[in-house]
Amino acid sequence: MILVYEYMASGTLGDHLYKLARKSENGSSLTWKQRLNICIGAGRGLDYLHTGHRLIHRDVKASNILLDENFIAKVSDFGLAKHLSRSRLESHISTKVKGTFGYLDPNYLTTGKLTKNSDTYAFGVVLLEVLSGRPALDPSVPVYERNLTKWAQENISKGKADQIVAPNEE
Repeated sequence: MILVYEYMASGTLGDHLYKLARKSENGSSLTWKQRLNICIGAGRGLDYLHTGHRLIHRDVKASNILLDENFIAKVSDFGLAKHLSRSRLESHISTKVKGTFGYLDPNYLTTGKLTKNSDTYAFGVVLLEVLSGRPALDPSVPVYERNLTKWAQENISKGKADQIVAPNEE
């Protein structure tokens, strides 16, 4: 089976957060309004998959959120998606763990039980990326800061939630 996507002139969310940001002194080329609209659009897309089609994406990440010429978000790359029967929608399926490290739901990672919450966790990581301007896993920073979710949780637990927002994005 082959899946063809329409041309997405603005690339991916990941392109704007990382590749294009490296070329710019001011970080991401996206405004906060664009970021918010992209996140809302991607969130609606995931909700549509979960409730409308009983699909779990299994690889939600910034590089799988495509942007058209108006920066309208579309969730892409369904190569790992799983379809749930109606009776399983509120439960889970047991499966071999697949996805991208840094975005994997810790519960899914340890139990192999896949639920729509696995996508929700990964989308939360994307939201942290948008807020912080940092990738889910970053080998260029000190070891204790490499995992975005752990770094963010640490800052929040210390009352330093403001440290999560990228300095050049405020």
